[in-house]
Amino acid sequence: MNKYISLISISLILSACQSLAPENNSPANDTDPLPLTQTSSTVTKTTDFSTDTLISLLTAEIAGQRDRFDIASKNYSQQAQITGDPGVAERAFRIAEYLGEEQRALDNALAWANAAPDSLEAQRSAAIQLAQAQRYEEAMQYMEKVLIAQGDTQFDFLALSAAQSDQKNIRALLQSFDHLLIKYPQNQQLVFSKAILLSQDDRKADALTLLEKQSKKNATAATILLRARLLSQLGRGEEALPLLRRALEDNPEDGRLRITYARQFIELNRFEEGRAEFIELLQQSPSDDDLRFSLALINMDLKAWREAQAYLEELILRGSHINAAQYNLGQVYEELNDTEQALNAYSAVFVGNNYLPAQQRIITLLLNDGRLRESATHFNEQRSARPDVAIQLHLIEAEALASNGHTQTAWVRINQALQDHPNNPSLLYTRAMVADKRDDLPQFEHDLRLIIEDDPNNAMALNALGYTLADRTDRLEEARQLIEQAHELEPYDAAITDSLGWVYYRLGDLATAERLLREAFDAFPDAEVAAHLGEVLWQQNKQREARQVWNQALANQPNDAVLLETIQRLTNKD
Repeated sequence: MNKYISLISISLILSACQSLAPENNSPANDTDPLPLTQTSSTVTKTTDFSTDTLISLLTAEIAGQRDRFDIASKNYSQQAQITGDPGVAERAFRIAEYLGEEQRALDNALAWANAAPDSLEAQRSAAIQLAQAQRYEEAMQYMEKVLIAQGDTQFDFLALSAAQSDQKNIRALLQSFDHLLIKYPQNQQLVFSKAILLSQDDRKADALTLLEKQSKKNATAATILLRARLLSQLGRGEEALPLLRRALEDNPEDGRLRITYARQFIELNRFEEGRAEFIELLQQSPSDDDLRFSLALINMDLKAWREAQAYLEELILRGSHINAAQYNLGQVYEELNDTEQALNAYSAVFVGNNYLPAQQRIITLLLNDGRLRESATHFNEQRSARPDVAIQLHLIEAEALASNGHTQTAWVRINQALQDHPNNPSLLYTRAMVADKRDDLPQFEHDLRLIIEDDPNNAMALNALGYTLADRTDRLEEARQLIEQAHELEPYDAAITDSLGWVYYRLGDLATAERLLREAFDAFPDAEVAAHLGEVLWQQNKQREARQVWNQALANQPNDAVLLETIQRLTNKD
């Protein structure tokens, strides 16, 4: 149920933390993109520069004024290392940071921090650059200097940068935090940062316990947001609601708390309450189209189609989330049984992640309406307009035609596609599937073997060929070898495990077949897997258990042809 939440930053916790970036590292104005004549720190000593240094720095200043920042960066960086002057080092750092020169920025930040040990900004800058270079323990040393000097500081950026690192770095940094917490056990930033690291180390319960041990009196919004998220991740989302509610009573204007509170209702499938909170949020921030889109999707979950339609149409009028809004509007019109409006909405999706799903819906609607010729015209036009996704459009068209009973037309279309894109593996695979529907086993095998010849590790093709040989021929040993190979490549793929179970059933090894099919059904309780497992159980006189498996699958897929055929065939013999 998180499809609309993704539009609202999942990093609300992070936004509760203040940035440690220096204030003076952005362009001063539009005409002076890099003010080379200023530094933000006060130089506390006067340095007598050599003639070579003065010439180099003057050259850097002139180069900067002429937009040759590469020369400015090179010269300043060289002189920062040569002179050890804090002003030069800071300027070198600012230029390198502006240009995105990571190594130079790090070297110059360290030079600045070492040259200006009393500058807290220099120590922070060095710590940030070290953290970005994944040198976390060194970064901690610089941050401890800031902590000693001012009695408090923020360590969360270290934890957040390390969160994307490997477990070794995370655990090393945890040890560093533990050492500092011995000295500063009441420092909330250290506690908060350690909790972030614990959560990234798959120790969410430990992270939550750590936060809950802290005084509730001085809990920050960031701490509360992290606690709520941990509760939700631990399956205790209901406990997050009163925590957030109390925080909102104390801070009613805090948008981060309110949006997390609203999201929590959605995660708990309490859509009515979530909708009420989102409506209040939108009233507070009427220009926030992310909230407006979330409300549209919440109303869709509540089957409040007209309300959803209103929000989506408003987004389109506002020129916001246009393609996503049009796609969802198409779904709304489908629910309202307005095919033409649905087609118009889907046709208005031109780019983005919703473009291909929109094409799938268009051909389904057209074929359901008997408009076969119109669907052909539409897809020819789309391939001309979007040659970058022509193969995907061929696949959508052919698969939809085959699935809707137009097997011969699908056969013609997929062969046309292969004329334009010879030996494309996706098109070959789809042609094989269409050939299977036409009972053309030689063509089916021919196309899959072409794929395997080009890519011997194509598990999908290996499995498809092996399963069909096991299901429809007596070439069982050959089938087993193909499926075993696929299984070695994808040992956790339930479809392949199902195929392997089925071939062992066909070979007469019922015990192995049952074990594999149970494994597949536990991972993916699909109707076809249920049909296979039920048949193996039935053949072992476990009829009662077979019926339980079938009934479980029928509850979700009551019209599956394979399952119904299996039940009919076996129970008629009973």
